Amino acid sequence: MKNRMNSTMKYWFSNFALLFIAAVFISQEGNAQRGIREIHQERSLYRNIIVTEDSTRRCLRFTITRRTGQNQSCRFLENPQELVFPYAKMTLSSLLVQDNPQRILIIGLGGGTLPEVYHTLFPDAEIIISEIDDAVLSVAEDFFDFEQTDKIKVDIGDGRVYVKRAALRNETFDLVIIDAFNGEYIPEHLMTEEFLEEIRLLLPEDGMLVSNTFSTSRLYDAESQTYHNVFGEIINLRMNNTGNRIVIASMQDLPDLNTLNRRAANYRNRFEIFGMDVTDYPRFMDKEIDWNTEERPLTDQYSPANLLNN
Repeated sequence: MKNRMNSTMKYWFSNFALLFIAAVFISQEGNAQRGIREIHQERSLYRNIIVTEDSTRRCLRFTITRRTGQNQSCRFLENPQELVFPYAKMTLSSLLVQDNPQRILIIGLGGGTLPEVYHTLFPDAEIIISEIDDAVLSVAEDFFDFEQTDKIKVDIGDGRVYVKRAALRNETFDLVIIDAFNGEYIPEHLMTEEFLEEIRLLLPEDGMLVSNTFSTSRLYDAESQTYHNVFGEIINLRMNNTGNRIVIASMQDLPDLNTLNRRAANYRNRFEIFGMDVTDYPRFMDKEIDWNTEERPLTDQYSPANLLNN
């Protein structure tokens, strides 16, 4: 019986190994056909980090064991200021809700796209990025021209720990952006009611939280209810050309559509350098509740990330 079990295990292991090798080969072959080449790869403490390049853009990707991962950050080679991903443009459009932040906290660095964009718009603003992985910082500096300055600083460590310590120091931020992905989804301890309450302590009376998440997920209802429980009315920004959604929560009353349209018309020229027409965005900024309000919110004791794997 034992020999039979060992033979069965060897059979399944051999077939799994063959399938894995075939998948890697197919992926590499597909990349080669599209002119994509890998220019850097390393294994950090938290993930595999891969940098690829084709004739038009350079991209950063995180991978973990179960999935191949998606590009976390990309930049055009000829025009680095133009934003590649719709989610980055959607994040930027949140400035129609609150403009002119002078102190900004971004959780998650990636290739450094968002800090550079906000620095371009607000050169006098202090921007702090909390990034857990020092290897990501090195890659952003070496391959994406990211630089720390007296206005842009990176704190290496867990974003939640940074938020807790900042609150103890009585710090405030006009704008907090959550843009943290581990290759599959947002780390579960950065999705809970307790964490959002900790961020709320950092926001002044006109402060704003902007979070990059997914427009389709088994956690959609729970995530939405979690934000609603902490902040009340929120803006859901979802667009047809992306699987991302941006959640916008403010300590102020959220503006109506007419106000958003008026601000977009005034700010249109400011955003053109990033390859976006900001007047397209207000109609997608929805304050209606489109989720099941009976869904259990995410907490430190209840954060079923395993739902994402089913």
